[in-house]
Amino acid sequence: MSRPGDIQTPPAVELHDLTVAYHKKPVLWDIDLAIPEGEMVGIIGPNGAGKSTLIKAVLGLVPAATGWVRVFGESYASRRREVGYVPQRESVDWDFPVSALDVVLMGTYGRLGWCRRPGAAERKQALGALERVGMQDFARRQISQLSGGQQQRVFLARALAQNARLYLMDEPFAGVDAATETAIVNVLRDLKQQGRTLLVVHHDLQTVEGYFDRVVLVNLRLVAAGPTREVFTRDNLLATYGGRLTILDQAAETVRRFEDWLPQTGAEPPHSAARAAAPQRLLSPPGAPPPAQPQHGAAPQAARRPPGENHALP
Repeated sequence: MSRPGDIQTPPAVELHDLTVAYHKKPVLWDIDLAIPEGEMVGIIGPNGAGKSTLIKAVLGLVPAATGWVRVFGESYASRRREVGYVPQRESVDWDFPVSALDVVLMGTYGRLGWCRRPGAAERKQALGALERVGMQDFARRQISQLSGGQQQRVFLARALAQNARLYLMDEPFAGVDAATETAIVNVLRDLKQQGRTLLVVHHDLQTVEGYFDRVVLVNLRLVAAGPTREVFTRDNLLATYGGRLTILDQAAETVRRFEDWLPQTGAEPPHSAARAAAPQRLLSPPGAPPPAQPQHGAAPQAARRPPGENHALP
């Protein structure tokens, strides 16, 4: 319990009432979540559940329909230099004519600004990052000539060169061999030991318990979040993987009915306050099954939390 005079450390990442939609079809719905600093957290869920969208919403790469995102208590724009990002390999143009060293040097640009070019200090830092991921011998190699696992290591080295407090990684283990996965995990554990925060989209359920301190189970909505030993349970996994189509259809129907209701009332456009004031019947379409409820270790997301309440993971 906090005492008067205690300094409250803001979460590394905080999402409140976050909804993201593509072409009016929700892909994330009403997410309230806080990630404490210094933890290694896995984002788990089926394909199309909104895992990558959650990462991109934190980075401001996709607009939020409602809600807000905070990074270390402030907007992402004001904390940009403290955030490192490793995208999915499939989203990168690997034919771009640059070497592995050139890619890693890009991680130093944020601190240099627009007018300065990387110098000897930045090159030394980039080479050190390549060495940490076992790629120092490939520094001059064209990025397109590397294997998938080697490319992933180079992008991790670029993130290391940023010397960030928070690392967001979108499936860094996808399509890599066992040796590369082990090397990446060891680097992530070293970062955690240094007090860095890691938020990692992950798909291999068999390795979750061995890799992550905490997990976030998401399937359009937040199903559960908390310490891995409490949240990564059979019931929560069934709730996460067992009913995506039902949940998605329910949310899409809610959006449609709410937008139909607005013109009749003269209400403001759909935002947090407007949704909270909407008739409960619109938020619970007749005949629709109830949303998946979190199990032990997570609060039900349907319950609206009072303003200012601590939303940090338990």
